[in-house]
Amino acid sequence: MTVEFSDLGNGIGLIRFSGHSATQSFSREFLPQIAKAIDQGLTNPDLRALVLTGEGKFFSAGADINAFAQAIKENDAPQLIRDLTGVLHPLLIRMRQSPKITIAAINGACAGGGLGLALACDARIASSKAKMAASYSGMGLSPDGGTTWLLPRLVGDQVSRRFFFENEIWDAEQCVSVGAVDALVEDERLIESASEMAKRWSQWGNHTKEATKHLLDIQSVHDFETHLKHERTLIEAAGTTEAFKEGVAAFIEKRKPNFQSE
Repeated sequence: MTVEFSDLGNGIGLIRFSGHSATQSFSREFLPQIAKAIDQGLTNPDLRALVLTGEGKFFSAGADINAFAQAIKENDAPQLIRDLTGVLHPLLIRMRQSPKITIAAINGACAGGGLGLALACDARIASSKAKMAASYSGMGLSPDGGTTWLLPRLVGDQVSRRFFFENEIWDAEQCVSVGAVDALVEDERLIESASEMAKRWSQWGNHTKEATKHLLDIQSVHDFETHLKHERTLIEAAGTTEAFKEGVAAFIEKRKPNFQSE
């Protein structure tokens, strides 16, 4: 198995990229396997959150460079890139739009498209061995995988510009200091910590999670008045949900709300 799934309990699934799915993630062979595993998690009604992680030194190392070299020889590079982005980019959109929470447990290097996969998650927790790199400049490529949209929203425009144009590699402490990663934990507690965060973040109602993710993603392209109208539409819709009924009842009864049955 190159993409492994395990149940962490509490409605949380763990997807581990192992072997070549970690070291050569973005190839015609392994990227569809990664996308299939994540899609199965996103559509599984028994799951409320997913934790994504890698194996050994790699979270997701990005493209298979040997495949790039072969594609250049065969004059197939543009088609190879179209094929890969045609799988990756829709997957990232599905992750961002899903009510399910995704947490990247970054155990090692994430680069290129693998960086985009980590940044597209709702949060990132890193071990001491975590590293982030774009690696596009050194390959003569422009960035993809949503990295130029996602990273500036986390760390700011100029920090992102330096990251890409200096072709920087951030270690775990740098990732935390600039805001690309939410927490740095001991290596042996990486999955446990990611699972705990996934449990906290996924406890809310589905509309709450989906609408909150959506509003945060679109706020930068709205003026304030337009955004208020959008918020109003979504909170009105929230007023029709079972989660809203449960939340109000729990508040009145002075107990913790239970949205698990939604």
